[in-house]
Amino acid sequence: MRIHTRKKKSHSCDLCGKKFSHISQLRAHRRIHTGEKPYSCDLCPKTCSQAGSLRSHRKSHTDKPYSCDFCDETFRETKELTVHRRIHTGDKPYSCDLCDETFRETKELTVHRRTHTGEKPYSCDRCGKTFSYACNLRLHYMSHTGEKPFSCDLCGKTFTQAGNLRHHRMIHTGEKPFSCDLCGKTFTQAGNLRHHRMKYHTGHKPYSCDLCDETFGETKELTVHRRIHTGEKPYSCDLCDKTFSNTGNLRYHRMIHTGEKPFSCDLCGKTFTQAGNLRHHRMKYHTGHKPYSCDLCDETFGETKELTVHRRIHTGEKPYSCDLCDETFRETKELTIHRRIHTGEKTYSCDLCDKTFSNTGNLRYHRMIHTGEKPFSCDLCGKTFTQAGNLRHHRMIHTGEKPFSCDLCGKTFTQAGNLRHHRMKYHTGHKPYSCDLCDETFGETKELTVHRRIHTGEKPYSCDLCDETFRETKELTIHRRIHTGEKTYSCDLCGKTFTQTGQLRNHRRIYHTGDKPYSCDETIKQPGNPRVRALMHGLTWD
Repeated sequence: MRIHTRKKKSHSCDLCGKKFSHISQLRAHRRIHTGEKPYSCDLCPKTCSQAGSLRSHRKSHTDKPYSCDFCDETFRETKELTVHRRIHTGDKPYSCDLCDETFRETKELTVHRRTHTGEKPYSCDRCGKTFSYACNLRLHYMSHTGEKPFSCDLCGKTFTQAGNLRHHRMIHTGEKPFSCDLCGKTFTQAGNLRHHRMKYHTGHKPYSCDLCDETFGETKELTVHRRIHTGEKPYSCDLCDKTFSNTGNLRYHRMIHTGEKPFSCDLCGKTFTQAGNLRHHRMKYHTGHKPYSCDLCDETFGETKELTVHRRIHTGEKPYSCDLCDETFRETKELTIHRRIHTGEKTYSCDLCDKTFSNTGNLRYHRMIHTGEKPFSCDLCGKTFTQAGNLRHHRMIHTGEKPFSCDLCGKTFTQAGNLRHHRMKYHTGHKPYSCDLCDETFGETKELTVHRRIHTGEKPYSCDLCDETFRETKELTIHRRIHTGEKTYSCDLCGKTFTQTGQLRNHRRIYHTGDKPYSCDETIKQPGNPRVRALMHGLTWD
């Protein structure tokens, strides 16, 4: 009986130190550094670094005798077919011994392990940047050359990767090879099918987060979710070193560099980087179909996810908390943007003045200063706004709508936050949070956090248009109106407009109602004193 022993790795690369058991393996490895490709195809100009790669390539000129019994894909080798079938079955037999990630084939596991080790064996000979695997290096080279070798034969659009082209072709063909056996709904990707089954049919979510109450149908989803709490971002962009908590966000980010927008609307031609954005566009501008309605107000939504987030406005639920301060948020994207206040990260820059911003919304808002654009107009008075939220708030002036009502006294409000503040001030009086620097008490941790900044002098919110800083976001919002000239609050008796509701209330009292609720309880002998003038006009004085 022959006993096999593992041969010692005595041959090391003098460029990176990697060791090999055979000199032939070392020679093949060195070609990664040199870029040498000595094996050429006699049927086309392609060259390869190894003889095995050339043999595999030659099969692209021959037939593909092995076909998938789930879809129309054909393959040259049974091994390729075996790996492909796992897309349909969801089988991932190879697991990482350092985390919960599982993979369809061994090479995916090998590449994944480098996420933990930080190994980047492939280097660019033009700029010296290093990469964890060869395909990223090839993609990086294209940023130098501008090459996009994969072109669509139906519309001529070009791509840097074959996978992107395959996904793009489905837009033209309408192909959705993965179908649900319970309702017949079809999908372009196997992962979308699995997510659909759990969300709409089984509802089974056996994996729960030990840091919050969220539950998940797959361990992968739980792993990604935990990174919200830990702040871990293991996936980095090979073009700019930005890091991400999941591969989907990394793919989406890469499109910023490539300019790729693979999803196009078949009704108006507008293109998008994500399928979800395309769906949202169709519902908003073409179909108008919003089947999901809120049972607490009249708002309707095109997706259940939007409805879930909206309900939190009524319930006050904010399940996502910042691990650096006491701020809580309704959705993860709000938390992501908030964290940039602490890190100072501003990844989005204006191409007209080079000013940088922490999120795309602020960048879009800033660009309107250059263009003068105000795309949101009121259909009742014609007033225009730079943001949809400002328009919604403005419409309530016309309609008198106040969707949030107090269940104790019936008073109504335009915003949920105002209702919460009203309850604490006039009904419960409960203020469990006290300042450790003075005797002030508060009903919410958010109020306490803002109050503490009076003592510390901290002003974390800065204006993107000047150097002014503020203790809280509402002060920043009011300040911005100095730059934009926006006056969202108008008097219904004379039409005069104001930047703040307090100014509107004072105006009504002085010029229309004549109400003077504040009486002077002392004699002041200086008629020119500003305090006297304030009392004469029915204003308060601090």
